[in-house]
Amino acid sequence: MKTVLMVAEKPSLAASLAKILSHGQSVSRKSSCRACSVHEYQGKFRGEAVRFKMTSVCGHVLALDFHAQYNNWDKVDPSELFSAPTEKKEASAELHMERFLAQEARGVDYLVLWLDCDKEGENICFEVINCVKHVMHGGMSAVYRAKFSAITDSEIHKAMSNLGRPNENEAKSVDARQELDLRIGCAFTRYQTKFFQGKYGDLDSTLISFGPCQTPTLSFCVERHDAIQTFKPETFWRLDVRVQHQSRTLSLDWERGRMFDREAVQMFAGMVQEQPRATVLAVSRKEKVKQRPQALNTVEMLRVASAGLGIGPSTAMMVAERLYTQGYISYPRTETTAYDSSFDLKAAIRPLASVRGMGEAVRELLASGGGHPRPGHDVGDHPPITPMRAAAEEELGGDAWRLYQYIVAHFLASLSPDCKYAQTTMELRVGQELFSITGKKVIKPGFTALLLGAAIRDDEIVPDLPSGTELDVKEVRVADGQTSPPDYLTESELITLMEQHGIGTDASIPVHINTICQRNYVTVMGGRRLQPTNLGIVLVHGYQKIDRDLVQPNTRSSVEKQLNLIAAGKADYDAVLQHTLSTFLAKFNYFVEQIPAMDSLFEVTFSKLAESGRPLSRCGKCIRYMKYISAKPQRLYCPHCDDTYSLPANGSIKLNKEIKCPLDNYELVLWSAGGRGKTYSLCPYCYNHPPFPGMKRGSACIRCAHPTCAHSLAKVGVGECDECEEGWLVIDPNSGPKWKIFCNSDKCNLLLHLCQDAVKVAVSDTVCQVCSAMQLSVEFHKDKTPLDGGQTSHTACMFCDDVLQGLVQWEHAVSKHPMHRRGRGGGRKGRGGHRRKAAKPKDKMAALAAYFV
Repeated sequence: MKTVLMVAEKPSLAASLAKILSHGQSVSRKSSCRACSVHEYQGKFRGEAVRFKMTSVCGHVLALDFHAQYNNWDKVDPSELFSAPTEKKEASAELHMERFLAQEARGVDYLVLWLDCDKEGENICFEVINCVKHVMHGGMSAVYRAKFSAITDSEIHKAMSNLGRPNENEAKSVDARQELDLRIGCAFTRYQTKFFQGKYGDLDSTLISFGPCQTPTLSFCVERHDAIQTFKPETFWRLDVRVQHQSRTLSLDWERGRMFDREAVQMFAGMVQEQPRATVLAVSRKEKVKQRPQALNTVEMLRVASAGLGIGPSTAMMVAERLYTQGYISYPRTETTAYDSSFDLKAAIRPLASVRGMGEAVRELLASGGGHPRPGHDVGDHPPITPMRAAAEEELGGDAWRLYQYIVAHFLASLSPDCKYAQTTMELRVGQELFSITGKKVIKPGFTALLLGAAIRDDEIVPDLPSGTELDVKEVRVADGQTSPPDYLTESELITLMEQHGIGTDASIPVHINTICQRNYVTVMGGRRLQPTNLGIVLVHGYQKIDRDLVQPNTRSSVEKQLNLIAAGKADYDAVLQHTLSTFLAKFNYFVEQIPAMDSLFEVTFSKLAESGRPLSRCGKCIRYMKYISAKPQRLYCPHCDDTYSLPANGSIKLNKEIKCPLDNYELVLWSAGGRGKTYSLCPYCYNHPPFPGMKRGSACIRCAHPTCAHSLAKVGVGECDECEEGWLVIDPNSGPKWKIFCNSDKCNLLLHLCQDAVKVAVSDTVCQVCSAMQLSVEFHKDKTPLDGGQTSHTACMFCDDVLQGLVQWEHAVSKHPMHRRGRGGGRKGRGGHRRKAAKPKDKMAALAAYFV
């Protein structure tokens, strides 16, 4: 029997697809990849009985990066990055996705790709193909592509019956975008980060990044800020006239509006005040229409989520993707605003009757024949965003429910009648001056009954009076006011500008906005308005002084047009890549030459390193105090030697009892993630300049191979970590009496609490004969000892000794490090009868040597 391997983009999506295609008969099993399961069932494929295997990836399998030697910021000139060799590496090395895909594809006869149906999805298709083509039968002729826009039974079965082929041109356009963004972004980012962080201490940003999309996005925010700062308010005057009709007072609008000449307005006021009556010239009544919205696309969804729901673009996109994978809505990345002629509107409307607040609208639409949508624009990518099934607030909750409710309301509103209202205008004359009054009254609310934010409010009712009617003038006064500046851009307005200027795609727009927030270039204020920080303002002004093209939106939009031509098969991949890179290399070289122009702006905005920070620890070279700069990125700076030393992020730094490193005489500092996180010592010099072979930059004392230092791995190491299998468990000598042991790997957040209230816990020189871990020497308090006979000293293995096992609590450290995995359900008391596998006892130094190799 032949085998068909099917690959989806996310594990949850693979499970949903397998359930639909197998009619609920699939059997799931675990795989060598801890994140992905395999769902198996039997069925028919192209007329023959086959065995199906459905699994998934976790987004991109591969990521583009430079060769390892080009990732050293200190040794590589950033201009070399425009031509440096690149390679595709595993996007998440800990998942071993390439090996997993090759294992599952070995010997299969067909490959069916169920990746998201956009350009990124096509790119992932070819990443999967490159992982499996050497182990499967049939080559590219056996590779198929499923096209779908919703996770519904009918849509998935239809996609399975109409398989196509992956689009290599679209995949290449993504490859080109990745390479351009990597080379251009890294070159500018490395240069300006090293230049400015080496001079100023209060930038408060870990990375001063440049991006072909993020920088024009930032420039929109700064341009609005500049408009606010340069705005000069002007005083204006206007005539306020009120007339009496029966028991009502009507406020009139002056035809001249407002004037900036006070004496002229006072002259007109004097002329009007001489007239006791106002004469009605005409009353007109017009019926007007407010059109229903077009079908919903991604950009409009993000705009409304920010402006109407208070959900940021990045969060809104994540929520929408989750609703899609759960089958509540159709694919959320689309530019199309027109429903397909074959789309069954009634079938889509009918299930929504059970959604809270939508029942009456559904019944009216079904009674009227299913509604009549406005013509829209069909881009040819995906259908508009539509609800696929009913949901209750208890199922979704929070932001997911609010966004889903809006998508349902927009869908029904796009099929509802237009809003109709009457606008009545009465024109009057007082002396020689003309005035008017206008009122609106809703005749038929139409779609605005669903989208309340678009509703038209009833204004003051204008009386229907015949021409020539005279009304008493009640009041005439001169009112003044001032022109006001524009407000800061909202996320919604920024999204509109990005779409208009072709900055990013519907999928990447929220990413770029999120990036400028994370880089501390803008802050999100109330009403989700974006206010640029000093750093963001100075950067944009600096680019404008050197080369305005670096921030102009048309620069990126022209590149996007070239990438779209690659996707359409109308432009050569290599030609577009080389032309764009040569253009930006010239701009980069000019930027480096002219960097003093930008530096002059930094000088007047930020403090020099020598003027920043506070004294903390002594330099090993000059024995003077170095300054601790707490603003991002954390670092130590020696004003005398003019040296800067990077420090670990996301934690607090303090001096470690004036203890000095035996290698270089620098005072050790203590980094801590808090009471529930890791704490360790580090030498500022060794952390930045590893002293031993095999020791990586950014290694603290708990990874140092020094044989005698009390803080090195040789003295605090307990044994290999079973959790991650690449780190070592080390004791925190500063944690008493709440003693902690944790893994020294940045990728592992295992944390153990042991021997609480013990007087002393240290690593002994004795190796456990059962598991090869180092035994611990524990001194208990005489009133709290768990030992028989009141003994207080105990040396044993924490994994094998019954006494110590009962005093160990396994948890996961609280940390902001992005590489840390989530815990497995919180802490647990001990491991019961858990023991490590018996291993041949070995010398501790031999074990450490193996660790470093």
